[in-house]
Formats: sequence, C-alpha cells, structure tokens
Amino acid sequence: MTTPSKPVVGLTGGIASGKSTVALMLRELGATVIDADQIAREVVALGSDGLRELVTTFGPEILDAGGALDRAKLGDIAFADPNARQKLNAILHPRIGRLSMERIAAAQRGPSPYVVYEAPLLVETGAHRGLQALIVVSASEALQLARTIRRDGLDEPAARARLAAQLPLSAKVEAADYVIVNDGDLDALRAETARTHRAILERFGGA
Repeated sequence: MTTPSKPVVGLTGGIASGKSTVALMLRELGATVIDADQIAREVVALGSDGLRELVTTFGPEILDAGGALDRAKLGDIAFADPNARQKLNAILHPRIGRLSMERIAAAQRGPSPYVVYEAPLLVETGAHRGLQALIVVSASEALQLARTIRRDGLDEPAARARLAAQLPLSAKVEAADYVIVNDGDLDALRAETARTHRAILERFGGA
C-alpha cells in the first residue's frame, strides 16, 4: 500500500481473541474500520466471479440450497487440508486486497484521524509491513479454545484443529506495535483499547 495522508493501522489477532470487539470499540472512539472479513463475503457473493472460481476449485458441495456459498462447509475443507487452504487463499486474497485498497483510499478522505484495517491474516501474508502500525489482540490459548467452542458450536478437537491451523499468536505479538490483551472482561478490554487509541493519536499527531 502507498503511504497514506492518514495512517492506516492494521488490526489482527488469533481465532476468538476478540479482534472484532476491539474493532467495534475503535470505531466508537472515532476510527474508520475497514473489515477484511466483510470484504471477503462481498467478493464471493452470489453471482460473483470469486464464487464461480471457488465452485470450480472445490466443487458444488460448498454451496447451500440457494446457490450461495456455505462458509461452514468451505471452512471445514480449508481447515482440514493445508493444500486446500492454500488454493482458497490464492483465490480470495487478490480480490480482497484490491477491494480493501479501494475502501481504505476512500476512508482516508474522510474525517477520521486514522483508518483501521481489520484482517485475520495480516502477519501471515506480510501485508502488515505496508501499514503504518499493527495492533494485535491477544488472549490465552485456554480462552481462545473456550470462546471458539462456545461461538462456533464446535467440539474440543475441532476447535483445537482450528487453533493449530493458524500462525501462533505469539508470532503475531512479536510483529505488533501495540498489543491489546483480552484475558479479562469487557471493561478491561475497553480500557486497553482506549489506551491504544490514545497512543496512536499521540504517535501520528491526531490527538
């Protein structure tokens, strides 16, 4: 990404670490948030070329009864097979990247002091290196596991497999400019997020 007139700050974390909750809190504090997961849904929407390529690659069984993508079925395939995950990423990432850059450029023309790009694979893809800073939301593995089981309705082996399929959270923390630890309650998370927001404003002159 080119150097922006307003800073673009990456936001990432591990599965069930609380990244989306932090994104909501940063939005409430005045940042503009671009959500890569939402963009990922758009690039495989019904009738899109992204969806057509997924069906060609993985077969029509990844579709629901209405012909739309069944994300759970595709997720099961991708998490179980590293080769399938690689193929999935090759289809999605270029499309997500192009649309994300368009949305970020538009957000930079808005009133927010900085733009947050929320994405799960910023460190894995190296995309964080093109951003002005990186926030990583961290949580203990035990909490990640419990939250994944509760949120996604998985049994423990399936939840552990999803955690194991990701880059270790410790590696993401090593790449971070700011770490928000989400091992407590919502009030504690809100305080951590506000502290990080203030630090970003001070660093980039938006305070």
